[in-house]
Amino acid sequence: MFQKLDSNNNNDKNLRFMMISASVLIGLFIYTSIKSDNVMQNGSYFVGIIFLLILMVVAFYLNKYKEKVREMIPANKFQTELENSAKQSDSLKETTVNAPAQNNVEPIVSHIKFRDIAGIESIKEELEEIVDFLHNPKKYRSFGVTLPKGVLLVGPPGVGKTLIARAVAGEADVPFFYQSGASFVHIYVGMGAVRVKELFSKAKSMAPAIIFIDEIDAVGKSRSGGNNDEREATLNELLTQMDGFDGQNGVIVIAATNKIEVLDEALLRAGRFDRRVFLSLPSSADRLKILKLYTRGKDINFDIEKLANETSGFNSAALATLINEALLNMIKRDDSIICEDDINSAKQKVQFGKKQQNILCETQKDVLATYQACKAFVIQKKVSLFDDGINEEVCDYPSRSELIAKIKGYLAGSVGVELIKKEPYAVFPNELQKAKEIANDMVEKYGMARSSDSIIEEVKGELKIAISSNHEEIERLKNMMMKDEVIVF
Repeated sequence: MFQKLDSNNNNDKNLRFMMISASVLIGLFIYTSIKSDNVMQNGSYFVGIIFLLILMVVAFYLNKYKEKVREMIPANKFQTELENSAKQSDSLKETTVNAPAQNNVEPIVSHIKFRDIAGIESIKEELEEIVDFLHNPKKYRSFGVTLPKGVLLVGPPGVGKTLIARAVAGEADVPFFYQSGASFVHIYVGMGAVRVKELFSKAKSMAPAIIFIDEIDAVGKSRSGGNNDEREATLNELLTQMDGFDGQNGVIVIAATNKIEVLDEALLRAGRFDRRVFLSLPSSADRLKILKLYTRGKDINFDIEKLANETSGFNSAALATLINEALLNMIKRDDSIICEDDINSAKQKVQFGKKQQNILCETQKDVLATYQACKAFVIQKKVSLFDDGINEEVCDYPSRSELIAKIKGYLAGSVGVELIKKEPYAVFPNELQKAKEIANDMVEKYGMARSSDSIIEEVKGELKIAISSNHEEIERLKNMMMKDEVIVF
């Protein structure tokens, strides 16, 4: 459009220039004729003056009827290409300028309730007060209570962290803003910080609301002074936005990760993710509830309690896949009842097919239960069958006895299995590594010993004495673990 207007203005200028030029030349010819009589004797003088008069008349006519002339003369190819190019350029500019507006964050309304999730009774209790706050914030504000700004869900993949967050939003009946940590860095390249600001601004405008950031470790990893300025800028904006919460605006930030150890300390400090909810793989009783939920409304002809015991190590997503594969096999048989053969076929596909999932045999389960029973006996805290670590309490000024206690907790399982089974087993090697790291810190950082190896040997000796003299108690704990897959004190 602007190109076309510029072209019209240029044409008008050219016409005016033609008229002025013709007038000037006619004036020169007349002046010359007055000064020199010889000019009149040359016939070319009259030809020139006539040509200039015609030129001036044509210019005057074109200027007077320029609109009609434009309609009669089609635009040339070059001019058309220029206009098309200009239009495309304008369109590209508009797209670039409006790109952030087209990426506006929009919430979803979650219809998932706590009743739609099984095997998370303890988690529900921790999240129900958040739901109650979102339902009735005045009740809490009247006592000056502020809810945690952030809730961090920590657990292995497939245990239902996203589903739990959506259930909180569904129970509270508030807008649910879902974003993955990777989307801030990879999809909106160079726009991570802007995206975070837009997300929080939109949530505040629609409060009460829930912001859920899945896989937050993608953007919240510890800052190591590297050259990833974009990710660090995004993280800084996230920290700034969470600092801007006053606990009264009705916006709750829920994040999920399975790698809490890699998160930046600034995210985990007080005033940001104040509350942490740890999720583990479902126990046998939890798996039974999950299987009953997934088979609700379906005809079954197999022992569901037996299946729950045989699927140790399965998370809720794996159990959903198992039932789905069984249903597909049932349909393939042209039947309407899930039978034992369908379950066995599904197990084969899940265990050995593309959806590979390990199924523990009784021998493996016995070794693992022995390992966890010894650990539970030493630390005297809740331990599940597949827990591969200890929920430590952070202490800024640990004593030697506290550090030794931590090493005992990490070594108890391996020492106990070797003592009871008469040979060492490779179970959770990461716990051995953590024990060595603490022992090294005691030597190199704290100067509490001369050798880390001597610390390890000292701890192992004490553990062997404690486990040998309490064999019956450990056997009781092991049987509890084999049955319930969890030990609670």
